[in-house]
Amino acid sequence: MRLDDHLPADHRLNQVYRFGAGAMGLILVVFGILGLLNDVSFMSQAGKKIAGLNSNGALSTISIVIGALLFVGMVIGGNFASTLNICVGCAFLISGFVNLALLDTDSNLLAFKMSNVLFSFGVGVLLLFFGLYGRVTGGLPHDNPYWKRRHPEEAAREQKARERAAVAARRPPPRRGLPQH
Repeated sequence: MRLDDHLPADHRLNQVYRFGAGAMGLILVVFGILGLLNDVSFMSQAGKKIAGLNSNGALSTISIVIGALLFVGMVIGGNFASTLNICVGCAFLISGFVNLALLDTDSNLLAFKMSNVLFSFGVGVLLLFFGLYGRVTGGLPHDNPYWKRRHPEEAAREQKARERAAVAARRPPPRRGLPQH
């Protein structure tokens, strides 16, 4: 069983998951490539400014790998892209907090500055938004596949009621007039 078997192939939420993964992946890959082209040493703690962010070779490589992973999520789509966006978004938020604690220390191996921390928080929140969109809310509509997955009994009852209504709509109308004996 695949993760997205319960979603129709053209489900509109799939576009949100794919767009989010692709857009963030593109930003990270471009940042990583610009960092590697700037010829900064791999583990430099000073780093160099790339597109307003500080970077070294390690951060550039990690950015390319994570961006490529998000591209894979964009290609696969569905629940995989959604779950990947959520996981990578959480990782970016955690990275932001960890690197905030490591600023101006000898343990700052990725040459983070405050702008990098804010970027990490921003990308994390955006990825969480793209991944969680349509999956969690207090009022999911009953045709939402995530609502159906969480409420299988009620979804089955509603489906049976829809089927009965469809059958009733296809019946010929009862004859009017005098009853025939």
